[in-house]
Formats: sequence, C-alpha cells, structure tokens
Amino acid sequence: MKTVRTHWRDAVESADVSIDGGGPEDALLEVVSIDHRGADIALIRFNRPASLNPMDKNTIGALGSLLSVLSSDKIDRAPDAIVLTGKGASFSAGGDLKGYQDLYRRPDQLRHFMQSFAEVCHLLEACPSLTVAMINGTCVAGGLEISLACDLMTASETARIGDAHLKFAQLPGAGASQRLTKAIGSARASKWLLTGRLFDAAEAEAAGLISLLAPLEALQEATLDLVAEIAQHSPLARRRMKELITIAETTDLAEGLAREADIFFEHCTQSYDVYEGLRAFADKRPARYHGR
Repeated sequence: MKTVRTHWRDAVESADVSIDGGGPEDALLEVVSIDHRGADIALIRFNRPASLNPMDKNTIGALGSLLSVLSSDKIDRAPDAIVLTGKGASFSAGGDLKGYQDLYRRPDQLRHFMQSFAEVCHLLEACPSLTVAMINGTCVAGGLEISLACDLMTASETARIGDAHLKFAQLPGAGASQRLTKAIGSARASKWLLTGRLFDAAEAEAAGLISLLAPLEALQEATLDLVAEIAQHSPLARRRMKELITIAETTDLAEGLAREADIFFEHCTQSYDVYEGLRAFADKRPARYHGR
C-alpha cells in the first residue's frame, strides 16, 4: 500500500493547535508558517501568556505531539527550522508549582510527566530540522530545559535566564543539570544551578549559552536571518552536522573521532549533495541540493 505523504503545514493544521491565527483561540500552541529568504520555518509560540507560559503536562503533551508531526517521515519535507518562543513577556517561567503539590503525591503520574518532558527534549535534539529557542523574556527552569535541548538559543537583550529550581527546594528532571553543565562548563553551571539566580542575557551570551543577542523588537528578524543563513546549506549535510555535534556532546573524544570518520566516509561516498556541492563550486554557480 502506498504511503500518503503531505506537507508539514497540512499535517499541523489537522492537529489541535492554532496555525497562522486560525483554530482555537485557547490553543496551547500557536504555529506560524514563515518563508524567510527562502527558508521554510515553523514558528511555535507558547500561548498561555497570562500564566507566563508554564511547562505543565498539557503544554508538554501538546508540544510533544506537534514535534512528532513535524519530525514524521510521512510528511514530504520537514521545515528547515522550528523556532520556539513565548507569547507575551515570557518565554516560559517554568513548571506549574501549584500543580506539583498534587502531582508529587502521585508517583506514577509524576514519572509519566517527566518521561514525556524528557521525550520532548529528545525530539528537539533528534529533529531533522534546525531547532531554535528564541527567548523573548523570562526563561526559567522548565523553559530553560526546553531551550537547552534546541540547537541554538537566541535572546532579547532584556531576557532573563536561569534554572531557579533550588529557590523552591526543587531539582531539574528534564536535563538542565546535565545539558547546562555540558554547555557552559561545571564552574559556571554550578553558579547557575546552586544560586538559583536569573542572569541577564548578556551574561548568558558571555557564558556561551546564547548564539545571538538582539533588541526585543529586532529579535525575530535577526533570528530568522540566522536561520535562513543556515538553511541555504544541504538539508542532508545539516542533519549530519547536527548528528556530529550531538556525538561530541555525548561521547568521549576517542569514540567521537571514530564515529566522525565513519560518518564522513559514508557521507562523501553515498551522498548526492556532497558531489553537487563540489560541482557547483567548480561551475561557479549556486548549488541545487536534493537532501540525499
């Protein structure tokens, strides 16, 4: 039986989200389809600004379902990039602390929630699309955990970012302690995790956490420009480069070097795009990549 394939936008329109202003006003997520300088971008906004976009079980469930759709092999092509941001003044202020009082008394439900949260972070890391956390305001705890799972983080100059779990005798459970330490080193991560403080965006950039810093009013345009610059490259080579970066983050040097060599050899001997890139260079013309 032939598999029916579709565009990611059509697949998203069938999900329980608001796309391009259509759909339920109270949808947990808003999805905007953007073509920016030739880059096909899915902009996802957390849509609970009144409560500072909490990462509770409902939002995590909706985000997991949406990311599964965007990563599915049943769509013709994944978006070049998935950009996450918050509606209103916050990216996400973290978990639902009031709700946790009940959830912590239900160990099975708590474990299921944290497994779902971890799966969302895995989907962001493994997604064939470039994933970007565009931090428009406060980004704390669960919001930070989502951001750390993305390929890149961009931020407004007025954003404030931190873990803050210890301020309420909590611990991260979706990767903040591990990903933050790998991202900025143990000395800086210890300061962030143990003080529970929120840091301004300039300090986050100096720590190496933020890839791009811009005034709030220019943040989206600057982020989309960066995405478009990356999207001009071969989709296959981008995916392979993401894989190599993940290997570097999760293995020791010896294993990483060995796996890089294997992936390099396979890519250079079996990819159409790698030869197209060389031919385009020799012919002094733009490359026409097929993503294979």
